[in-house]
Amino acid sequence: MDFFTLMLGLLLVLWSLRAWISALVFGTNRRNPFTGSGKKLPPGPVPLPIVGSLFELGNKPNESLAKLAKEYGPLMTLKLGTVTTVVASSASMAKEVLQTHDQALAGRTVVDAVRSLNHHQASLVWLPPYSHWRNLRKLCNNQIFTAHRLDAGESLRSQKVRELVAHVRESAQLSRAVDIGQVAFATTLNLISNTVFSVDLVRPDSVNAQEFKAMVWEMMAEAGKPNLSDYFPILRPLDLQGIKRRMTIQLRKLHKVFDELIDQRLNSRASLPSSSTTNNDLLDVLLDHFQGNSSDFGRRDIKSLLGDIFGAGTDTTSTTVEWAMAELIHNPDSMAKVQSELQEIISEEKPVEESDVGRLPYLQAVVKETLRLHPPVPLLIPHKAEAEVEISGFTVPKDAQVLVNAWAIVRDPNIWTNPDSFFPERFLGSSGIDVKGRDFELIPFGAGRRICPGITLGLRMVHLMLASLLKSFDWKIEGGINPKEMNMADKFGVTLQKAQPLRAIPFELTRS
Repeated sequence: MDFFTLMLGLLLVLWSLRAWISALVFGTNRRNPFTGSGKKLPPGPVPLPIVGSLFELGNKPNESLAKLAKEYGPLMTLKLGTVTTVVASSASMAKEVLQTHDQALAGRTVVDAVRSLNHHQASLVWLPPYSHWRNLRKLCNNQIFTAHRLDAGESLRSQKVRELVAHVRESAQLSRAVDIGQVAFATTLNLISNTVFSVDLVRPDSVNAQEFKAMVWEMMAEAGKPNLSDYFPILRPLDLQGIKRRMTIQLRKLHKVFDELIDQRLNSRASLPSSSTTNNDLLDVLLDHFQGNSSDFGRRDIKSLLGDIFGAGTDTTSTTVEWAMAELIHNPDSMAKVQSELQEIISEEKPVEESDVGRLPYLQAVVKETLRLHPPVPLLIPHKAEAEVEISGFTVPKDAQVLVNAWAIVRDPNIWTNPDSFFPERFLGSSGIDVKGRDFELIPFGAGRRICPGITLGLRMVHLMLASLLKSFDWKIEGGINPKEMNMADKFGVTLQKAQPLRAIPFELTRS
């Protein structure tokens, strides 16, 4: 029995004793089990005393909530400790939450892990949708993730992917297995670090690459763990599971890296004329903004924004590449089709370029199908009701936590044929479903005003890395495992990672 379950059990026993004594003395009451009022909340399981429906979540809340939705409907209510939670589990209910009532439901339920070093007070991901958040969002949309800046970084992305291919080619020559998630992570990390700082932070096979990956993944894991402090806020100061303490350790390591690079840049800028910048990279953009808006934007904001970009960007991108490679190895027919397309469209001596992706419909279908089967953030980031709203005749009360189960939506048999199967062909031909928040059947990056601002950059990196890994190499699982016998299990966190890392041996692909 883990610590979380033990503590819930003790709390339940204590509450039951208290409730039994209270019932003997005062009798029972019949208030609404969720709010104590007569509000018509969405249906849901009857909560247990004090713990509510916490035991219903299990180790994979996305799957548990999907099962509950089959019994209680696509909009349901659960009492998780003291937190009233409304869960949307269908495309139509997701549209209600993320589009129809987007403004009222655009708040954030802040998990205690990200309160470490007050990260949530300056984070684009976790800030409430007020002026500071709007300013950061405008900065991202107008200066960071613009089409012009993304186009200007294309040569850099191509260079980093060429370095990835060179590393894989060396492994192929040595018949050495490649940890797909790690090399994809290192490539993404260096791409982002060059975009931000104009430097590489790691090499694909280096120890510091493994350490940086472990640091980011541990932060994601801590943020995604069931935490008593989130369900019983009165317990926050105790940090009973040590989640906030461990998150603080990792966040301090990340901030130390940022502080050193920021200090180096400030020293370089101090030695230049006031009208000059050293690199004209993202750090220069942020420092220019800092100097021009010192009362509203400071170093804490820069570090929190960079933490969001590095954490979300590296984790979701590398995880998606790893899942795509795993599914293709697991499904050899799909692998053959995408490799045939690459060989037909791109000449043997020419590296894959971003401009090629538009001519590779099967590759695009593979990426969409990967994001469908393995949405990077299965429950999205939790929303919070800033005001009471009504959806389909039910009340979502003010301050309720609102979850959108993207994982359940992409496995809805009313939308998808054979939803548990990897079948990229479903996105070919007349299928116009996209992943950019317009089609609520497939929202791996969210939708509405809280959609991931880096979606375009992430998709460019995924397509380019995946195509480059497939164009020149064939792949076999380390240890000679039959592709159909691969371990395809996942593990739940903020992101949905592969439970067993994918290690595969590359072989130079010869053209017929």
